Amino acid sequence: MALSAQQIPRWLNSIKLRSFINATQLTEHFPRPGRALFHGFSARAQISSDNCFLQWGFQTYRTSSTRNSSQSADLSRQESSSSQSTLLSSESEQSEKMPSSDAKLPLQELDDLPPLSPLQLVSEEEAIQITAAPPVPPASHTLRDYVDHSETLQKLVLLGVDLSKIEKHSDAANLLLRLDFEKDIKQILLFLKDLGLEDNQLGTFLTKNYAIFSEDLENLKIRVAYLQSKNFSKADITQMVRNAPFLLNFSVERLDNRLGFFQKELELSVKKTRDLVVRLPRLLTGSLEPVKENMKVYRLELGFKCNEIQHMITKIPKILTANKRKLTETFDYVHNVMSVPHHIIVKFPQVFNSRLFKVKERHMFLTYLGRAQYDPAKPNYISLDKLVSVPDEVFCKEIARASVKDFQQFLKTL
Repeated sequence: MALSAQQIPRWLNSIKLRSFINATQLTEHFPRPGRALFHGFSARAQISSDNCFLQWGFQTYRTSSTRNSSQSADLSRQESSSSQSTLLSSESEQSEKMPSSDAKLPLQELDDLPPLSPLQLVSEEEAIQITAAPPVPPASHTLRDYVDHSETLQKLVLLGVDLSKIEKHSDAANLLLRLDFEKDIKQILLFLKDLGLEDNQLGTFLTKNYAIFSEDLENLKIRVAYLQSKNFSKADITQMVRNAPFLLNFSVERLDNRLGFFQKELELSVKKTRDLVVRLPRLLTGSLEPVKENMKVYRLELGFKCNEIQHMITKIPKILTANKRKLTETFDYVHNVMSVPHHIIVKFPQVFNSRLFKVKERHMFLTYLGRAQYDPAKPNYISLDKLVSVPDEVFCKEIARASVKDFQQFLKTL
């Protein structure tokens, strides 16, 4: 049967160990010739380059042989036995003290062993035990490739952070990979928790405002203290931070300038200004250009007075940031086609926040039924609020007094 590559070295070692035992027997019977024979065999073994372990075996044997020879001489003086029994005893002692091929080497001899070859075959059991971690990608277009290597990314995922949205910003990916969760992120999370954000809100917040990890914690606390000095309650601040995640990224000076702008531009009181930004905190973080443009539209193009504008924006703050084209088209249809005057529109500014095609469909259906009446001083009055806010079932039953099927059939004729 052929021997495998791993069995050949063990087979060679067993042959050499048997040679050691034969040399021992010769030394006991013939001291002088045996010594010469042993030295000759040792010299030939050292010249040979079969196995470095052979040289170590001879050195170990030479020390062991000298010790065993002195022990045998003492035993021969104390006991009278035949030469055959002495030979058997010597052979037994030598075989016990000879190192086996499977014995572990002393620690001091480990440096003398040759290094393992990378081509050396390993068993299937040894191969199963080999584990190698995948290398860290030097560059990637997705954070998914780094999750297995980053404890920070792993914990952010557990918090509910959507890395697929963050990785679209290269600066965000580089920032998160450099951060240590315990040193850089944990303190920010505790700060947000103290601020009032719930655990299930942290993921959404951090997905939008990953840049908060680059902010100094003391600066964040200063900005919160500033809002508190302006009589914003803790509940107000929590609501503002949740709805406008970038709010705390703005400096105290910028926050103060924004609050001053809305108070002066809209001619609002301090309380109304505070209520306005609590309901729509994006006014403090977004661009001011749409706000300035819409204010001109309300005053110059649509003809509303300052007090009417104040009333509308305090009731529906979102109309401050609405699309200019949408504002003008909605006003034109409601005022010029539906014949709704300014003072009624002021009472129901939510019409600017609704979809225009929905207003058109319902108004035309009411006109078809002869029920399009929007003057509160006349019978069968229909408010703009109900016209735009209720679902189709309620609109048909309570306002149009028709079935939903009739309304759907009418829409097919448009």
